[in-house]
Amino acid sequence: MWIIDASVAVRWFLEDEFHEHADQVLDRIVKEPGMFAVPELFAFEVYSVLMRLHPDGLLAFSKGIIPILHSGIFRQPMTPGLACAAAELINRGLSGYDACYAALSRDMKGQWLTFDEKAHRMIEKEKISCLLDNSLPADW
Repeated sequence: MWIIDASVAVRWFLEDEFHEHADQVLDRIVKEPGMFAVPELFAFEVYSVLMRLHPDGLLAFSKGIIPILHSGIFRQPMTPGLACAAAELINRGLSGYDACYAALSRDMKGQWLTFDEKAHRMIEKEKISCLLDNSLPADW
């Protein structure tokens, strides 16, 4: 299971943030949406960034992200279990948002796909995240 970070999704819409690996993730989501998951906060994070940085953020979100959210990817709401798992990761230095992605990745025995190098380095030894700046996951 692949957990998609908001940092991946915004690269689909912002020219200055383009990255080939983000586009490869999008291509795979279209082909295999059931292999992907996001915490519910994903939609709010992407919406916020697009509204702030995209020339037509509402249109980009409505036409680009909403269909993805309804394509069959798993959307995890905040639960007591996820909150407890995230709290442990927050205590290790992750932000609250990043901890939710990482906790979901751990819970689903997946990998969190992110461009957030600092967060990735904090949990790199756990093998629950993949920094997309350099490469796609080995088993991609």
